[in-house]
Amino acid sequence: MRTEAWVMDASPLILFSRIERLDLIERLAPAIEVPDTVIHEVLNGVGWDKSALAGADWAKRFRVPDLSLPVNVERWNLDSGESQVISHCLRGVRWAVLDDQAARRCVQSLGLLMIGSLGIVLRAKVQGVIPAARPVINNLVDAGMFAAEALLERALAAIGETND
Repeated sequence: MRTEAWVMDASPLILFSRIERLDLIERLAPAIEVPDTVIHEVLNGVGWDKSALAGADWAKRFRVPDLSLPVNVERWNLDSGESQVISHCLRGVRWAVLDDQAARRCVQSLGLLMIGSLGIVLRAKVQGVIPAARPVINNLVDAGMFAAEALLERALAAIGETND
């Protein structure tokens, strides 16, 4: 039986690479998998995003081959990387690590586990991996993470970090 793992999509991988905090993923995930398609998506950004190369190099250590897409994933018509992440999650105890809203709806409809960039930071704070979540979240937002300010404030308040 395969052990529990986090299956990474490109967005969280790129965001944490941009802020040079891929270590948080390594410290929290019981194991990491990155489908080939996701690595290729990250490499496609190398021309305009210098952090993409570092992210892809990191991801290659956790590379897994692409799978044939099951019909229940294919019908969602998601990005190929997200489809691969979800397909891998159907094969055992896996957490889909992704931020895309449509992909998250697919994961939820299939009853799979998931975590996004915000959840990773919140988990890092709760587990004592980082002393405060707000600075890391601010860095992610500066790096391109899209999240409503109200959502961020509710999430931070839930772990005891208020904006006083």
